[in-house]
Amino acid sequence: MILCRSNVRYSTIVGTTLLYNLLFSSKPNRSNPIINGGSTLAEEEYEEDFQYIVRLMNTDIDGEKPVLYALRQIKGVGTRVAETIVKSSGINPMIKIGKLSEDDIEKLKTHIHNYSEEVPDWIKNRKRDPESGKNLHLFGAELDNAHREDINRMKKISCYRGIRHETGQKVRGQRTKSNGRTGMELGVQKKKISRQAE
Repeated sequence: MILCRSNVRYSTIVGTTLLYNLLFSSKPNRSNPIINGGSTLAEEEYEEDFQYIVRLMNTDIDGEKPVLYALRQIKGVGTRVAETIVKSSGINPMIKIGKLSEDDIEKLKTHIHNYSEEVPDWIKNRKRDPESGKNLHLFGAELDNAHREDINRMKKISCYRGIRHETGQKVRGQRTKSNGRTGMELGVQKKKISRQAE
């Protein structure tokens, strides 16, 4: 068979079209490992002990998400913190958290509780805690409680930020003439002011 330029061009177009339809079709073939991320339908079938909701740090976590991304549902855990916890625990970061055994979940809990002791101070989210004077990393409800106590402390000592919090105004130096205005009346009513002046 003699190949000319037209045959090569035609085969290239056909191959590109087939690949596009394979990857971006509205009804993907679940049995195709290319589309399904390297896993077939048989591998996607969950076991009987699969946990659809995993409880960690008083937070309900979706069991169908990978461990690395599922941990980010806990307040105080971002991508960097999740990567550190997963690496220290030695768990596959891309396995679904619902497939983990009870021992692996307990291992995650232990590393989350000991996170402040395992990482340097610059990565922690609470520097120089007023009560203990230590650098801590708080999770979940502890983070909310610490934030609430900080605001109440500022209100109690009547510092500038505390006064702004108490009066419900902006705290961080923003302008308040035209933004963040509250109340029933909206806009500048110049006519009423000019009539009262007359």
